[in-house]
Amino acid sequence: MSESVQTIDAGGVAVTLPDGKQRRFPGPVTGAEIAAAIGPGLAKAALAIVIDGEPRDLATRIDRDARIAIVTATSPEALEILRHDAAHVMAEAVKELYPETQVTFGPATDTGFYYDFARDTPFTPDDLARIEQRMHEIVDRNETVTREEWERDRAAEFFNSIGEKYKAEWIHEIPADEAISLYRQGKFVDLCTGPHLPSTGKLGHAFKLMKVAGAYWRGDARNAQLQRVYGTAWASDKDLKQYLFQLEEAEKRDHRRLGKELDLFHVQEEAAGSVFWHPYGWTLYRTIEAYIRRRLDGAGYAEIRTPQLLDRSLWIASGHWEKFREHMFTFAESAEKTLALKPMSCPGHIQIFKQQLHSYRELPLRLAEFGSCHRNEPSGALHGIMRVRAFTQDDAHIFCMPEQITGETVAFCQLLLSVYRDFGFDDVRVKFSDRPPVRAGSDATWDKAEGALKSAVEAAGLPYTMNPGEGAFYGPKLEFVLRDAIGRDWQCGTLQVDFVMPERLEAAYIGEDGQRHTPVMLHRAIFGSFERFIAIVIEHYAGKLPLWLAPVQARVLTITGEADPYAGRVRDALAAAGLRVETDLRNEKINYKIREHSLDKTPLLLVVGKREAEDGTVALRVLGGKDQEILALDAAVARLRDEARPPA
Repeated sequence: MSESVQTIDAGGVAVTLPDGKQRRFPGPVTGAEIAAAIGPGLAKAALAIVIDGEPRDLATRIDRDARIAIVTATSPEALEILRHDAAHVMAEAVKELYPETQVTFGPATDTGFYYDFARDTPFTPDDLARIEQRMHEIVDRNETVTREEWERDRAAEFFNSIGEKYKAEWIHEIPADEAISLYRQGKFVDLCTGPHLPSTGKLGHAFKLMKVAGAYWRGDARNAQLQRVYGTAWASDKDLKQYLFQLEEAEKRDHRRLGKELDLFHVQEEAAGSVFWHPYGWTLYRTIEAYIRRRLDGAGYAEIRTPQLLDRSLWIASGHWEKFREHMFTFAESAEKTLALKPMSCPGHIQIFKQQLHSYRELPLRLAEFGSCHRNEPSGALHGIMRVRAFTQDDAHIFCMPEQITGETVAFCQLLLSVYRDFGFDDVRVKFSDRPPVRAGSDATWDKAEGALKSAVEAAGLPYTMNPGEGAFYGPKLEFVLRDAIGRDWQCGTLQVDFVMPERLEAAYIGEDGQRHTPVMLHRAIFGSFERFIAIVIEHYAGKLPLWLAPVQARVLTITGEADPYAGRVRDALAAAGLRVETDLRNEKINYKIREHSLDKTPLLLVVGKREAEDGTVALRVLGGKDQEILALDAAVARLRDEARPPA
């Protein structure tokens, strides 16, 4: 027992608090009673209780020794409970306003909640406003929320008697060994496993109904169609306002809208999940590709290229056919031969490694590929260029000895963080994803891989959080999560430690002992995919890309046709200095041109007229600035060449 744990006498019920201290009660005790015993402030703030790791209602009676934590609005468990209660309060409001409506399911989500309703008449925006107003009234009523356990047939009969056939049907799907629990608040009774708040007043008013969408009973298109009402709920008004602001900003920054406005790319039904890159978008793509190629060259990677189509036998040997088959595009070349478009480059890289027998002195061997991959994503999951079927990974694999894992991990983490900083991402979180339920390799192999990766990330000095069960099927991984300008998180880079695939595909090197050994394979990516990373960058900057990334870095605008020849000279001088530059010689007023090219987010505008042509100067305007600066052409070229230079 640690020094922070207080010793107690035997007898009664002992509960251990998060700080290790213990409290004893003479008999069974509820969460509410424990909170009151600790102090009136906690009793007022208490929302629920966690008993041996499981959230429960505050009214739950504890009749054995247990570890507990009182849940308040600031607890990690609070939001899910608040959002679940918001769904129940919404259902109660709907039943009061539209009694003919049937309720089905109403869970919490990552940002709020929803409830599916069976109703012949579609909900309108006005209906949502009425429902939301009634929800506020129910919160103000502060109705007590109580849990009741019912006998199965009685519960089904009850819901049938009040016209709730969906609830009655679902009761018979609940396993026989599970209790049938109902929650009552006011006159509203719902089938639910909980936990819930002690009263509707504890929910507070930091919620908002967002939209209505279609859904099917039990997620099956053969069943009745329902109306799904979505809402969001938060622990405070401040959090709600921040979330709504983030949504508003996200809409303004949507890469699909900006991609069209800035003429970067488009997608269409005839090539679902594939990107049509326009000249400006492809320029952005090539700029990023050239940047990361330079960084990889400097970090000792050898760039390679592997085939798009590989025989099924290789995917079976690697383990992908069993674990990843549903996401692969395949076709039969003959009755005996099936080919698959590669969903990732790993097996191909091992084939290159195997073409010669390497010595331990050659390791680590770092092979990189801008690998064109295809995955059979569901059509409903496709989203602009964020989620596509055809994409390019900045893929690389490091073949090394076990004792080199730490050094290679540290070097990769330093490279990755440096790259992210160059793109303006300074807030990076690390998640450690361990073994998934479906995986290749023995538990002993996974123990070794997870231990090696944990040691390596700790040596890199990076704090991390656990992401249980989310590793790749062949090894644990680090996931690198970027936080963008409006506070959203994006998982991009990965590093995976793989002892399994090199062994399955019979990769080997000659060790210092003269014997054959299986190398460790580190799978790693920084962007994840070019398409998704470009979309994240577009949204992060709201389309106002840094000068080095902008497809058109400068435009030369003429005030009068007399300046056209001089505008050509300015363009040529900037282009010779390495800038991407265009001219606008249209017979339009200069303010119109400035406004138009400010809207298309050109970073630099160089205005020239008769006077500038005579003096050999330019009037420089920087995007977002109100003033212009008069510079000699040579000085402008020298300055902008330096400012536009990509990061080293």
